[in-house]
Amino acid sequence: MTLEMVMPLRGLVYRLVVAVDVEGYSKLDALDQSLVQARLSDVLDVAARKAGLDRDLWYRQVRGDGELAVLPTDVDAAWVVAHFTEQLAEALADLRRAGTPLRMRVAMHCGPLTAGAFGLVGDAPIVTCRLLDAKVVRDALAATADDDLVLVISQQLHDDVVRTRFHELDPSRFRFTRFRVKNQTYSGYVCTGAPRRGWANG
Repeated sequence: MTLEMVMPLRGLVYRLVVAVDVEGYSKLDALDQSLVQARLSDVLDVAARKAGLDRDLWYRQVRGDGELAVLPTDVDAAWVVAHFTEQLAEALADLRRAGTPLRMRVAMHCGPLTAGAFGLVGDAPIVTCRLLDAKVVRDALAATADDDLVLVISQQLHDDVVRTRFHELDPSRFRFTRFRVKNQTYSGYVCTGAPRRGWANG
């Protein structure tokens, strides 16, 4: 799907943005990178399908070891945070049981964006990528041996969505974090594993 199909050309829209990144990708050789990319694509497709989401309707900007996606305007953000994340965690647990583990960070934020000459432009993709690449999030994934997924969401998405507890979202599973990049301070919430109440990994 092209960016122009997702939003009016040059028009500012407010959307949910999701970014994913695979741990340790740059340390792999070319063959293993290609295998990881294939597994990542399959995991995202399976998780979206099981969560009842159509990835064909997402604008997806590939990042080699990850993806930056803009979801449709009518998406239920609470459902995505709760169920898409849960299905990702379950798919990653299946890979681990199969002996082909994949570990990833996932970032989510709602905000303004538009189409630019080289892709997404605006606050939403910038904030999402800053959250995804934050050292505190990388450290959270590196520190856990029991989970293959760490989710980070913006403070705004936490306040607007997670605190509602819709779809059994559990605010207690999130811990507040703040970090500074390029003279800008960002606030977010980190969740290891999946964010729903009572969820257990495999």
